[in-house]
Amino acid sequence: MKNSKKYHVFGIGNAIVDIVTEVEYDFFEKNNIEKGVMTLVDEKRQQELMKVINMEKSKLSGGGSAGNTVTALSQFGGKAYYACLVAKDELGKFFIDDLDSNNVHHGLTYNNLPQSETGRCLVMTTPDAERTMNTFLGVSSHLSPENLDEDAIIQSEYVYLEGYLVASPKGLEAMKQTKKIAERNGVKVALTFSDASMVKYFSKQMEEVVGASVDILFCNEEEAQIFTGTNSTNDAREALKTVAKKFIITLGENGALVYDGDTFITIEPYKVHVVDTNGAGDMFAGAFMFAITHGHSYAEAGKLASLAASKVVSQWGPRLTKPEILRIFKDLQ
Repeated sequence: MKNSKKYHVFGIGNAIVDIVTEVEYDFFEKNNIEKGVMTLVDEKRQQELMKVINMEKSKLSGGGSAGNTVTALSQFGGKAYYACLVAKDELGKFFIDDLDSNNVHHGLTYNNLPQSETGRCLVMTTPDAERTMNTFLGVSSHLSPENLDEDAIIQSEYVYLEGYLVASPKGLEAMKQTKKIAERNGVKVALTFSDASMVKYFSKQMEEVVGASVDILFCNEEEAQIFTGTNSTNDAREALKTVAKKFIITLGENGALVYDGDTFITIEPYKVHVVDTNGAGDMFAGAFMFAITHGHSYAEAGKLASLAASKVVSQWGPRLTKPEILRIFKDLQ
């Protein structure tokens, strides 16, 4: 049956411009940074770090967990809307131009925007390809239910909620309101935990969003175990059945585990030389959401998502170009 909705996915999340840079292992100890996680920092702290990295060799990229996902979905050929907040500054313009160039709809304009700064994330990648993120949310911390387009939500097959929003009281309310509108209008709800730190330090808020259930949950092994209070992936996957109708647990270099509501499907990994893991989970979710909204099975969606994620980790940055997306389709044939 042909989809009559205007959008395949309505995403809500932080509008973040990534500053991607390479650092050595001792950089973290020297600058008192916890390696391998996302840490929220204030503007002063981030400015300090930007002075000690090599900005000339750093690369700007549109970012944000859900932002990356809806962009990927759009590049694959899906229709996406993104609810977010930017300031009237150069990074804000960069972010809006990035959404526009990737055909992602949004309600952002340059008029009447709060006088603040657009969010940015310092993505520090070490030789082991692990990414450590220090994020200054800027105006994104003010994202609230007022920034939602209810009609766009109703005109979507799925809403996609970014887990990072639970760190902000207003963002949490925006997530819960998006879910409420979706459920009231028969729109399916997908949620990504986004990062282990969100599940660990904001467990109560995350449980509020999950509520009785979500239709699809995206998480990795660590996030799944923390959320369910288990010590193994096998135990976590059984526990997740009680809070998600369907879910995907990504397993890094070991591929992914997909639960389609009836059975578990093992998704094989694509072996590549890993350069940068930033955005791998976001790309996986974007490709997966594209596939299931275009008539593909969960097994087929997992295969496409695994291949797409493997392409992202073999390069710098969280995004692929449109020609690279087209090559993924050819590689699957």
